[in-house]
Amino acid sequence: MARTGIIGGSGLYAIEGMTYLDEIRIETPFGQPSDAFSIGEFMGHEVVFLPRHGRGHTLLPTEVNYRANIWGFKNLNVSSILSISAVGSLRSDYRPTDVVIIDNFFDRTNQARSNTFFGQGIVAHIAFAHPLCERLRRHLITAGRQTEQTIHDRGIYLNMEGPQFSTLAESQTFRQWGMDVIGMTQMSEARLAREAEMCYATMALVTDFDCWHEAETGGTVSVEMIMNYMSQNTITAKEIIRRTLPLLTNEDDCSCHHALAGAIITDRSSWPENTLTNLKPILKKYI
Repeated sequence: MARTGIIGGSGLYAIEGMTYLDEIRIETPFGQPSDAFSIGEFMGHEVVFLPRHGRGHTLLPTEVNYRANIWGFKNLNVSSILSISAVGSLRSDYRPTDVVIIDNFFDRTNQARSNTFFGQGIVAHIAFAHPLCERLRRHLITAGRQTEQTIHDRGIYLNMEGPQFSTLAESQTFRQWGMDVIGMTQMSEARLAREAEMCYATMALVTDFDCWHEAETGGTVSVEMIMNYMSQNTITAKEIIRRTLPLLTNEDDCSCHHALAGAIITDRSSWPENTLTNLKPILKKYI
């Protein structure tokens, strides 16, 4: 049976109410995941939980091994991933403690992160115009609207490099570009999840106004400011997850599960055995 993956962001390192059945540390061809994967039951569903930054928040956004994390989920028979991310708002109407169900991304990283499983003799180019799974997005929106929190059903997530927060000039420019929220982690996960043919959706939890809103922030953002809203956001995330899981069914199919069909350019006869071995959880149905 396919499982649902949950990636916990800043402040979400465990899920109360989840019956933990197993904890697995996985060796992957791409190195160590952020932490052990916790497998359990929650709301009648089998789920796999991973804290993105490790328990205790020990990994910078640039230190997270995104390939190992997503490969691990795929190897554990996860078909859909619900991702939680703390974000800064670039809009006056997206306020701290609001929830934004992201519908697109804009990448401002320096490309030093490993954003693809491919290479080493196998070339693939996935379609990525719509990087979030619409089916999962709709479930998150439906679940979110059953809570008392303000839910925004669309938002463009600008993925900055970090770990530093924005300069004032950057923050003001991103607003002029029409970006809605800003964070440091989601783009890599979404790319890799699509290559691994898993559904992926982001629940973005607003913690601050970045630094553009001087009336609210005094022209700066601090960890102390973010932590003031983190506990409330964590409660909200858990409640939306609790309400989302019953909406997921094993019968749901999705184009995300067929993202590699027609995307692999390299002829099968030319696939190197070592690369094929490394990518077996991802490529097994094409072998």
